[in-house]
Amino acid sequence: MTKYKIIANPSAGSGKGKRSISHIEQLFEQYKLDYDIISTERSWHAAELAKESALSGYDVVVAAGGDGTVNEIINGLMEAKIGMGASSAMAVLCVGRGNDFAYSMGIPYDLEQACKAIAEDQRRTIDIGRVIGGVHPQGRYFGNCVGVGFDAIGTIEVAKLPRLGGFLSYLIAVLKTIFLYYKGPVVAIDYDNHSLTQPTLLISIMNGIRLGGGFIMAPDAEPNDGLFDLVIADQVSRTRIFGLLPHFLRGTQGNQKEIKTDRAARISIKAIKGALPAQTDGEILCIDGKDLVVELLPRQLEIIYQPKKETR
Repeated sequence: MTKYKIIANPSAGSGKGKRSISHIEQLFEQYKLDYDIISTERSWHAAELAKESALSGYDVVVAAGGDGTVNEIINGLMEAKIGMGASSAMAVLCVGRGNDFAYSMGIPYDLEQACKAIAEDQRRTIDIGRVIGGVHPQGRYFGNCVGVGFDAIGTIEVAKLPRLGGFLSYLIAVLKTIFLYYKGPVVAIDYDNHSLTQPTLLISIMNGIRLGGGFIMAPDAEPNDGLFDLVIADQVSRTRIFGLLPHFLRGTQGNQKEIKTDRAARISIKAIKGALPAQTDGEILCIDGKDLVVELLPRQLEIIYQPKKETR
């Protein structure tokens, strides 16, 4: 019988994580799933618990939280797999704010639908990214994205705001960031067989589709194609940033002259002038970094999801 370890972040979603625990237990009992549940107590605790769970033989580790909790659990599972050869699948119960990983991977937001998907046990194997630099010189794994520049500053500003909901908080933070961060660094970017040096407002390296709860950074991204979707925005005026925002909300920014898009499996970013603020899956990597390397590890993690229904 499949054994599930639920790792719940009680602080996720302004306390929604804690309030959801009894409902999650009820649903797992309803589906007669064999589970244990534990709550996190501090930063990086979810990573430690996920690693322990994989090494203890749990078949599936369930992240009950937001994107930060998911990121920690990905790191714990990858450490167990790469370092010690222990593999567990991952499932997600969305009780956080942004839930961009779930959106990108086809995981339902609704708890009842997500638990139904876990019971039905349909799986896919996804690529995982690894970013080296900032406060993680040894490397940090990620499932959805790495953002450099504008969106990293936006992530910092989100943390300062009242818990208004994922997208609303991020939208307010973006509007604030337009006035705080409108001149990005000059960077040298090397990816696969390409190189460029330019002033850059933002660089988004996407394994998933969306960030910030509603910004469609890579509408055509596939998390198992062996490549990141790369989005590079030239330095532009504040007025032009306002003009570009609706495109990022619709996913149509690729047809704007200031935006470059491409695909790559390895990206190196160096600050030639200025510094690199960076985030991964909504967690800050650095404020004033100088050098980041991002690499793709193909088909590393099995996840439980809900396939889209075919339409005729």
